[in-house]
Amino acid sequence: MQKYINLDLSIYELAEKYPELISIMKELGFTDITKQVMLHSVGKIMTIPKGAKMKNISMDAIVTVLEKNGFTVSTLDDSHKQEIRETISQSNDMKEERIELLKSYLKRLGAGENLEAVKADFVANFSDVDASEIMKAEQAILAEGTPLSEVQKLCDVHSALFHGETREEKIANAEKAVNVSVLREERAAKTKALVEETGHPLNLFTKENEVLDTRIKAAKVAINNGVVDKNILESVRDVSIHYAKKGDLLYPVLKVQYEISGPSDVMWTVDDEIRDELSSLAKVDQLDDDWKKRFEAVLVRIEEMIYKEANILFPNCAANFTEEEWTQIYHDDKDYAVCFGVEPEQWKMAEDKKISTSSSYAEHEIVMPGGHMNVEQLTALLNTIPLEITFVDAENINRFFNEGPKDFKRPGMAIDREVFSCHPPKVEEKVRQIIGEFRAGTLDEVPVWMEKNGKCMLVKYMAVRDRNHNYVGTVEIVQNMDFAREYFQPKQKGYGEE
Repeated sequence: MQKYINLDLSIYELAEKYPELISIMKELGFTDITKQVMLHSVGKIMTIPKGAKMKNISMDAIVTVLEKNGFTVSTLDDSHKQEIRETISQSNDMKEERIELLKSYLKRLGAGENLEAVKADFVANFSDVDASEIMKAEQAILAEGTPLSEVQKLCDVHSALFHGETREEKIANAEKAVNVSVLREERAAKTKALVEETGHPLNLFTKENEVLDTRIKAAKVAINNGVVDKNILESVRDVSIHYAKKGDLLYPVLKVQYEISGPSDVMWTVDDEIRDELSSLAKVDQLDDDWKKRFEAVLVRIEEMIYKEANILFPNCAANFTEEEWTQIYHDDKDYAVCFGVEPEQWKMAEDKKISTSSSYAEHEIVMPGGHMNVEQLTALLNTIPLEITFVDAENINRFFNEGPKDFKRPGMAIDREVFSCHPPKVEEKVRQIIGEFRAGTLDEVPVWMEKNGKCMLVKYMAVRDRNHNYVGTVEIVQNMDFAREYFQPKQKGYGEE
């Protein structure tokens, strides 16, 4: 049985009739034909000649290959030739009718008719339009005596009439949609692979969310059954640890390294609002209907955040972060408390690439006005001081964190990154103001007292200046002041004491 290739048919129609054509076209350079999404979209409006032109593939070469594979493209029997001639004749008649219709629309616009009314008629009669048809319609108007200046004046109006409706635009839009779809599929596949990789940070984040989701459902059931107590609230309070890790390890990298600021600008703020509301609810003694409504509302917000993480945050991280960045995140994550009882698992790849914190200058001495010591001694000294120390240079770049457990986590990957990226939006502006005044010389220190993890903490920001009082940076000192509170707390008098 003779196999005929009608070049007026779409690639999709030909592939439906001759499935073996797919592999042949792929070998010729039509690689996208193997993608079902592409074949069922662009393929329905793309012919072989148009595809060949777009991909700069010789039609002679295509015909030769097709004929070698048993297809007849141009050498047709008389009956089939006649069929093609009639089809072409009918097609030409239709094209003339289309040109006449297009001319009528352009003339109506030239007469001042409303664009939307003309466009409504155009859309009703045309599923799409070829750029060459528009050109021919305009040429026909010119040939009939319409001044070139008038046609040029209406150029924008003509463009507005056909905007989004040309065949070329539809092909381009279809290709764009397919490309976006393919990218989404690739991103989803990459995210899935990382989420399922034992020990990977996304694997840990996802497992924490799975436990959190279970606890949210249990809390909702308890509330609906009239069981309302602080234990239900406490069951989801570990979300603060989960959010703290996102804020320290994920948001800043997306914003600084990849200029994806949406998560840090929006999600981070929501994270803080959720944490603040949970903290506020924990301080309320009367668990009345108002408390119940507030708790239910914040549970909904937490659920929404789980969805946003899985479908927005994690895929963005998966698509952009390098293996080195994931390795650093994995190691920095070890400084955080276990969240929802989900113990971190070993990520072999990252363990094999353990980050060395030793200095290559350990044996070299640093000479200072007060004495001298080598880097190893200085490092040990700074790590022994019972303070959390952060130094930010004059360019607002994080340059140093001392080591050891911290109430205010300082991920190693934040080194050499702008200090502002380490703070949520609600705090960033205040930090900018403080450092701005330090630099201007109008302020030297800012003490902040707060409660953190049940501890009384003093956070002090101080301007660092050289001997000539030039600003060289900012130091942040964090100190647990519980020892002072205990020391100065009035002691209970013992028996016989006055």
